[in-house]
This record gives sequence, structure tokens and C-alpha cells, in this order.
Amino acid sequence: MPAPEVHLLFHQPIADHSFSADRSQLAVARENRVQLYARSGSGFTLQDELIGHDKTVTSVDIAPISGKIVTCSQDRNALVWEPSPTGWKPTLVLLRINRAATHVRWSPDESKFAVGSGARVIAVCYFEEENDWWVSKHLKKPLRSTVLSLSWHPNSVLLASGSADAHARVFSSFIKGVDKRPEPTAWGERLPFNTVCGEFTNSSGGWVHSVAFSPSGDALAYAAHDSSVTVVYPSAPEQPPHAIITVTTQILPFVSLIWTREDQIVAAGHDCHPIVFEGDMSGWRQSYSVDDPNKAQKDTSQESSALNMFRQMDLKGRSTTTDDTSLKTIHQNTISTIRPYEGGPGNVKKFSTSGVDGRVVIFSVAK
Repeated sequence: MPAPEVHLLFHQPIADHSFSADRSQLAVARENRVQLYARSGSGFTLQDELIGHDKTVTSVDIAPISGKIVTCSQDRNALVWEPSPTGWKPTLVLLRINRAATHVRWSPDESKFAVGSGARVIAVCYFEEENDWWVSKHLKKPLRSTVLSLSWHPNSVLLASGSADAHARVFSSFIKGVDKRPEPTAWGERLPFNTVCGEFTNSSGGWVHSVAFSPSGDALAYAAHDSSVTVVYPSAPEQPPHAIITVTTQILPFVSLIWTREDQIVAAGHDCHPIVFEGDMSGWRQSYSVDDPNKAQKDTSQESSALNMFRQMDLKGRSTTTDDTSLKTIHQNTISTIRPYEGGPGNVKKFSTSGVDGRVVIFSVAK
């Protein structure tokens, strides 16, 4: 397996990151702005800054086809950035929320995007040609707390959310005049706006940090604050699911997860390294760790002499020369976001991670 590609961009947290479709451009959310980096040889160089939000930018997403960038912030607004001859042109989207916007993602067909918020609503935004502006409709019931993550179904109509009320839900975001009537799925057939197609709870009452539809859209995975990953296989509308499989782990909670294949999930979070889960409807298991800290080679080549030992005790108050302030993983703090990097849905060959340590790392998926 090729060595991971590590990019230390700065020494500040990265709330979210997104690559363009050709992977030549990288957008990262840094404080109250978004920085755009261009691929330069084996690294990235700062190319531009998108400055338009008053408060911390919480999420960013680059549309793979059109190249438009959508950002959302704690200032309760979303901005759609379009390239123009004079630079990136922002368009304000009125979300009509009274709490921070937390998460934003384009739909696969790029006709809409969804914004989660602390106002217990999801704003589904679409462009009105007649008035030349972006408008939003709200998914409200039965949300009872902050929406932490969103994931679109491949049909661009169904939308999954994970929230701090310990629930993962699947909604219909069908908007007349924007969406074509979707093909029937296991989640439902007739799908008016705000139809709840599925509602699943975390048994421990933990926040649901991340949700993701499988590449086919026929399964939903979510990660909760009790360090578990749950996979749901729906059967038919208004019927119990075929299976709900929960994998509990003994590591720190996961914050983000993605599907790399229909039978493989990668999750990461407070343990600072990605974990791979594999399985199907008959069962799931924790398979292996990427960048496993237990396999990191311990540097035992430097033996401390008596003189060196006393020098360390005098200077640093300890008797060893080994640096115990750094982790044995590439990321030195929580991983906040995982994104597919190379390969299409169902065949992701590489994935990227970003975290509180200011690093963006590109890992390969083991065959």
C-alpha cells in the first residue's frame, strides 16, 4: 500500500475540506474564511481566499461538475461562490435560521444543496431562475436538536441527517419544478417534501456525528458518540428494516465516515487515525486500522547516557529523551472530515482526511 500523502497547511483547526473533481484544487475552512490551494508538484500552494463570512466557517463543498463552491458559517448564512473574470463572486443565500449553520453538501445532480443547523431545521436550497436568487425550504419535523451531518442519496431527493438528539433520519427533499420524480426505492415511492422515510436511534443516546448513504443508496451508515458504527438495510416503505447492525468499538468516538465500497466503510475521529469496517447484510466487523499507532516503529536507537539523563531532568523535568508529546499517528489531533479522493462511488481507491492539527492527509484503501 502506497505511503500516505501528508500536507501540513497551517497550525490551526480545519473544520472541513473539499477537493475539486480533477483534484487540482483544495478548499479548506479556516476560521472565518475559506482558503483555496492549488496543486503544485507534490504539494499545495495557497491560491486565493474566500472572505465573506463574519464568523467561523463550519463547512465547505465544491460541486464536482460546475465547480461552484458553497460555504456555511456560524453567522447563520450560506454563500455560493462562482468563478468570474475578476475572481470568485459570492451570492448570499438566506437560510432563515436563528442559530449557526453546521454542515453543507451539494446534491449529486447539483440542483440543490442542504444546510444543517443548530436551529433544529435543515435548509434545502435551490436556484429560482425567475427571480435570479437562491431560496430555501425547511425540513423541520421531527428534528429536536442540532443537525451535525448530512448525506445525499444518489437520486438527489432523499437526504439523511445525523443530529444531537441521538437520531439518524432519512427525509424526502423533493421540490416540485426542480426535481424529477425519482424511481421507487426501498426507502419509499411517493415522496412529498418533508416525508420521513426512516428514523433510527442510537441506543446509548449519543450524538450522531456522521451519516452516509451506501454507493447504491440501499443502506445507511451512521457513527455515534458511543464509539459505534451502525448500518441500516431498509426493506420497504413503512416496514421494519431487513437489518440494523451495530458495531461497537473500544476506541474514541468517530466524527466522520464514508463508504469506499458497498461492503466497506472508513471512519475516523477522536482517535486520530482511520478505521476500516467490512461486512454486508449478514454482519459487519471492525477490520483493520489505517495508520495504526500500535504498528508505529518505536525509536529505540538512542540510548540515554547517565549524563544525558540528568541533563534532560534538569531541562525538561524528565529522565528520557523520547518525545512523548507527539502521537504515533500522522494526524496529531482529532480527524474532523473524511472525503473520497480518488475513484468513483463504490470504488474509492484513495480518501482524504483533515483535522484539528491543520493537516490534510491522503490515504490509499487496501485491496
